[in-house]
Amino acid sequence: MINVIICDDNEKDRNNFKRMVKAFMDKNRKEYSIYAFNDFNKSFYEKVDTKMPFKIYLLDIETPTKSGIDVAREIRRKDIDSVIIFLTAHEELGNVVLKDDLMFLSFINKFDNCEKRLNKSLEKALDLLNKKNTIRFMDRNVLYTININDILYITKDSFERKTVIKTDYTEFKVNLSLTKIIDMLDDRFIQTHRACYINSDRKVKIDKAEKTILFDNGEEIDLLSDKYRRVLN
Repeated sequence: MINVIICDDNEKDRNNFKRMVKAFMDKNRKEYSIYAFNDFNKSFYEKVDTKMPFKIYLLDIETPTKSGIDVAREIRRKDIDSVIIFLTAHEELGNVVLKDDLMFLSFINKFDNCEKRLNKSLEKALDLLNKKNTIRFMDRNVLYTININDILYITKDSFERKTVIKTDYTEFKVNLSLTKIIDMLDDRFIQTHRACYINSDRKVKIDKAEKTILFDNGEEIDLLSDKYRRVLN
C-alpha cells in the first residue's frame, strides 16, 4: 500500500494533484490511498504520526500558516524513509530548498510541466519502494545507513541491553529494540533463537545437531535453539 499525503491550501491545485496522483497510480496498477489537506493542521500531523507503509508527501512550500520546508524538517526528525516532493508556484524558492539537507526527491513548479514532472517523481518514488537495499534509522542523533545484503544476523546483547547488527565488516550496537530493527527488514530474515534473526540469503549450512549456523563469509554462530531449529531447512 502506497500512502500519498498532499497538503496545498489552494483547492484547485489540491484537487488537481489528487487527480494526477490517482491517474498515475491507476495506470501503474498500484494499491494506494490519498490523503489531502488544505493546511498543516492537526489532522495533517495526525496522519504524519500514523504508522503506515510507504508514504509520499506532496508539500506546498507556502501556506497561510506554515512553510512546507519547516514541516519537512519536522517530518525528517522522526521519519527518514518517506519520500518528500515540494510544490510551489514560485521557482525562486527552489534555491531555499536546495540549501536544506532534507533528503527530498524533487521540486515541482506548478506552472512548468507540472504533471509530467510529477509523474517522473512518482516513478522515482516507486523505484525507491521496489529497490529497498538498505535500512536507515536514527539512534542517539546518529544516522545509520546499512546495506541489507551486508547483514549476517541481528541479535540482542543482554549485558549492554543493545541490539547488535552483525555485518561483514563490523557490528553496530544500537539502542533500538530487536523488534524495531526486524520491522525494517523483509522476509529473508528468519528467527533462529529467542534473541536472533539471520539473513537466510547469507547462510550456507545449518547444523541442527550441533546447533550452529555457518555463513558464506566463514563466520559461524551457535544461536540456534530447539524451538526454532525444527522449522528451519
